[in-house]
This record gives sequence, C-alpha cells and structure tokens, in this order.
Amino acid sequence: MNPNSAFPCGQREQFVTRRNFLWELGGGLGGVALAAMMNEAQAAANPLATKAGHHSAKAKAVIQIFCPGGLSHVDTWDYKPELVKRQGKPFDVDGKLQFFASKPGNCQQSWWPFRQHGECGRWISDLFPKLAQRVDDMAFIHSMQSKTALHGPAMFMANSGFILPGFPSMGAWVTYGLGSVGDDLPAFVVLPDPRGLPPGGVINWGAGFLPAIHQGTTLQTDVEKPPIADLFPSKNFAHLRGKTEQASRDFLQTLNRAHAAERPGNSELEARISAYELAARLQLSAPDATNLRGESDATKQLYKFDHEDIGTFGRQCLLARRLVERGVRFVQIFCGAENTGAKKIRPNWDSHEDIIRDHGYWGPILDTGAAALLTDLKSRGMLESTLVMCTSEFGRQPAAQGAGKGRDHNAGAFTAWLAGGGIKGGTAYGSTDALGFKAAENPAYCYDLHATALHLLGLNHEKLSFYNNGINRRLTDVHGHVIKEILA
Repeated sequence: MNPNSAFPCGQREQFVTRRNFLWELGGGLGGVALAAMMNEAQAAANPLATKAGHHSAKAKAVIQIFCPGGLSHVDTWDYKPELVKRQGKPFDVDGKLQFFASKPGNCQQSWWPFRQHGECGRWISDLFPKLAQRVDDMAFIHSMQSKTALHGPAMFMANSGFILPGFPSMGAWVTYGLGSVGDDLPAFVVLPDPRGLPPGGVINWGAGFLPAIHQGTTLQTDVEKPPIADLFPSKNFAHLRGKTEQASRDFLQTLNRAHAAERPGNSELEARISAYELAARLQLSAPDATNLRGESDATKQLYKFDHEDIGTFGRQCLLARRLVERGVRFVQIFCGAENTGAKKIRPNWDSHEDIIRDHGYWGPILDTGAAALLTDLKSRGMLESTLVMCTSEFGRQPAAQGAGKGRDHNAGAFTAWLAGGGIKGGTAYGSTDALGFKAAENPAYCYDLHATALHLLGLNHEKLSFYNNGINRRLTDVHGHVIKEILA
C-alpha cells in the first residue's frame, strides 16, 4: 500500500487531479444514467408495468356499469314534481318540436312513484328499491348530456369522449396512465351482457391510437361457456399439454420475438405477443378468478344467483368484485346488449314502445346487481378504494312518444351516479329544467365525468395525453373539469 496514493487500496498509483476527479465523477454519473436507461428499457418492454400517477389517488380501481339504450332519468333518479302536475297536458303547445324519432306526445310523469330515502333524503323511484337503501353512498350527476341522440355515436362518446369510432376508451386510457397492478390478469376487463355486445360493439373498449395492449379483454359470464374463448386446447390436442406444451411455447416465443425485432414500433404485434404470454398465465388465473362456486351461500343469495334473469347480471357484478380483488384496474359491465328490435322485451333500455314493459324488466336486474355490488364491496372494506360508476349514453324524453307508452331518445339530459373511491355519498350535482327535458344547472358532459374519475385515480386529465397525428390527444379532448362538489 502506498500511503502517498489517493487510492490507498493500490488500485491507482496517481494523485487526484481535477481531471481525474471529473473523470471519476463522470463515470459515476454514467453508471447512474445507464441504470436509468436500463430501467426505462425494462418499462418499455412491459407497457403494463405499474406507473405512478400525477397525485395521490383515492381509488385504486374502477367498476363501470353501463346501461346501453338510454335509461330514462325521469323514471328513475330525477324527480320532477312539475311533470306530475302537467300529466296528460301537451308538452309542445306550439307543435314546433321534433324529438329524435317522433313528435312529442303529452307530458308523461314517471311510471313509478318517487320517494325520499336515506339520511340525505334523495328522491329515488320505486323501480330501484334496493339501490334506494344505498343512496347515502351514491353521488348523482343530474345534468349529464350528450352531443348526439344516435346510439352508436353516443356510446362512443360516453366511452371515449368522441362521437366517432377509433378513439381510446376510458379503460384504455386508465391502463395507459397507470399500468397494471398484477401480471396474471388483464388490466382492463370487459363483461358484456350474455345476450350480446352493446351498440357499437367491441370499439367501445378499444385502444384506438394507444398501443393495442391497452384495449379491454372480454370475459364471458355465461356459466355454460369458458371465461375466454379458446383459452384451453380442445380435447383433440390433449397430448400436447405438459412438457410438450411448454417447449412449444418457448419455441413460439423465440419466433415471435425474432419476428417483432424486425418490425419495431408495431404496437399491434407487440400486443398480440403479450396477449399470447398473458393467455398462458390466464390458464391458471382466469379459472380461479371466474370460479364462483367458492362464494358463500349468503353472497350468492345477495346477487340472486338462482333468478333466471337477475342472476345473470348478478354474476357479472360478483365477477367484477373478484377481478378487482385480484388486481384488475378497470372493469366494465354492460347491463343490456345491442338493440336488435322490439321483441317480447327490448334487449336493452331503449324503451320506445312500452317503458313499463322494458324498464320494468331491466329495473330489477340493475337494482339487484348494483346494490349487491355496493353492499358487498362495503362489507369487505373495498368500497373506499373502488370507484363504482353507472351511466347510459343518453336519457329519455319527459313526454310520451306519440300516443304510446314509450319515451323517445333525449340527448339533452340524463343522470349518472358514482359511489366509493373518494366520492361524497348522498350528494348531487347539476339539475335539469322543471320537466327534465334539458340540463339546466351546471350542464355536464362525459368529459367532466371522465376528468373526475381520472382525478380519483390519481391522474390529471389535462396531463394524460398521447401524441397522435400531429396533436396531443386526451380522453377529455380540450374540455372537462373535475366535479369537486361530489368529492369527499
């Protein structure tokens, strides 16, 4: 050891000069930079890696219940005494109005009486007796409106903020901004109605111009079908399971990565490879997550498993709870399918001919499943960290459709409600006019609903953007504000 050396360990035999000092310092910073680059590369290799939000979050996950077809606000959440007073009188005295598909009929009060419920005293119609018991956990936005009264474009707007298809859905934006909590289940899961897909189909949960890996993964909730189609090989290929299957996967992975290396920046290809990798893990995780047999009899009764119609949606809601428990970030449930015409009962909430028949059928389904979900989440201590949202693409008119018992589309007014995840229960925001025809006080669009949900998840809707086609795109476009009045 040389006592005169600046490096007594003998690794260097020279004194420290300014040049040596800067060299050593630069090397250290280079190491830090290299480590940072490696971390970035690792994150880029896994676009669903967990990411930090813009601020502290109140909610860890979202369960969104979507009611396609246009749920009537004046028959459910939005009490209008003036509509009761004007029952049977002409809605449009001058005869100048034209609804979406009809001329206005006479004023039509709610087909179900309204009553006050909870400590907050909110008015809820008798169509939802079970949700009425949970009203102190719920916050209502009564002044929602859409830019279109067409089902498909209105669905796209409610899900992506744009009436045109091809833009990322809210679930895709959430996973893009926050990544996934776990590795064994998708970050964004969609549970369509077993009757079929909603208006607009799978585009409602697409990734648009975001990397394709952020699109929703559809799970089937039909008890007679596997949760994911073709997840397991058919019986004809049973001999390929076990060690042979793993060797085939490893070989396929080598081919896939070699193929992808020659095509950098192809997000659809990366998404497909990631989907194959996730599918292998899902063979273990999906059956566990979707196996409802282990739930207690009391839980099954809460969700009305034994009811032919109600039990179907109940299973969707219970499955949503189980998915959130296992780290799924965003779960979207559809209560209703594509509007294929007026059969015995409309396949969704689009009640043009007979609202008593159609809402009378769908009301108990939504009421039982959604109330059970809120009750179940709260009993498990999960409601505080899970944001539950319920909306439709638009509302319905306060006048009868012609001389019938139905109601026409109404893009000018409808109601959405939220619960849990940082929401102040028992509150309301905005209002419609005296008859429920148009949003009057604090009109709100999906932009405001989305901005509020993102805020509760720890994301600033103005900072969550993606550069596409010459512009930084947002879920809220150039609009939206956080509705602070309903936040805890």
